[in-house]
Amino acid sequence: MSVLSVNLAENSYEIVIERGSLASLGRRCRTVGMKGMAAVISNRAVASLYGSVVQDSLEAAGFTVARIEMPDGEEYKNSVSLGRIYDDFAAAGVDRSSFVVALGGGVVGDVAGFAAATWMRGIPFVQVPTTLLAQVDSSVGGKTGIDHPRGKNLIGAFYQPRLVLIDVNTLATLDQRQYRAGLAEVIKYGVVYDRPFFEFLEANRAGILAMEPEFLIEIIHRSCTLKSQVVEADEKESGLRAILNYGHTFGHAFEALSGYRGLVHGEAVAIGMVLAVRVSAAEGMCSQADVSRVFDLISRYGLPVEIPLYDRQQLLNSVAADKKSKGDSITFICNRGIGMYAMSHHTPEELLMLSGLEA
Repeated sequence: MSVLSVNLAENSYEIVIERGSLASLGRRCRTVGMKGMAAVISNRAVASLYGSVVQDSLEAAGFTVARIEMPDGEEYKNSVSLGRIYDDFAAAGVDRSSFVVALGGGVVGDVAGFAAATWMRGIPFVQVPTTLLAQVDSSVGGKTGIDHPRGKNLIGAFYQPRLVLIDVNTLATLDQRQYRAGLAEVIKYGVVYDRPFFEFLEANRAGILAMEPEFLIEIIHRSCTLKSQVVEADEKESGLRAILNYGHTFGHAFEALSGYRGLVHGEAVAIGMVLAVRVSAAEGMCSQADVSRVFDLISRYGLPVEIPLYDRQQLLNSVAADKKSKGDSITFICNRGIGMYAMSHHTPEELLMLSGLEA
């Protein structure tokens, strides 16, 4: 078992990484002060696999459980799904003494967390991520929210969980496409924040792709450690935390343009990182050798590197909707060499030119 602390004063919490830890959920919720009813939000696929063990654990610890399901897929991370969850809360009697359990991947975690942040002006919640992407990224840091047709994650709140419980065994039921998509967020940490981790990913690709337990625990532990360090320094993204959006400016644009159906999040981020390293090189922040190393690592992990074709004006509009935009300028995250970051400021038109999309 690995336990990490996210130190945020009154918003501090622990990340527990352990094989087979779902059965301990109820006891751990009790330890961190949860009480009353547990509203467990999941999707049908995850609920069929892990809903019963979670419910049994919570009930054994003395909690009443209300199970709530939402549809599966990024296209359902919207106000309609959120409204239905509110309806289910009201029907189940979820009140200020209740708490939410987010059981699933990044979509479930983001929507359930935002529902917790806004129901009755905020009730506690616990993250129980079951995908690699959620375990290494979205479950940690308190970003919650939903998408808008004009852009991804435009509606949301910073709202920290009371506990993050990562059961590595849940990855055994994750399909390969989703597993590889999660690796895009893992690679991101190495590119902009930790060169030794990048080199670890280069050297251990076979074991990581084979999902060997020691490698799974290592990449989850190191990713959560790195993200925790950034979040502790900048909880609400006023500066440093923006580096975690490396690859996301273009990635989010491609997701929105695909109607949140053509690409899963990690695939879009992988393509976004290909463009981000091009921008970094064009700005003189990294070498062509660095570009090749990043490109090769992404492609060797089976992630897409081909750039989707979209109407230029639609792409400009989608890039302009990035959350890091201020006026006509976007704060764009670059890599300085490998393992370091830099921030630059550009208009959407400049980003298209620097990335080679208009070459």
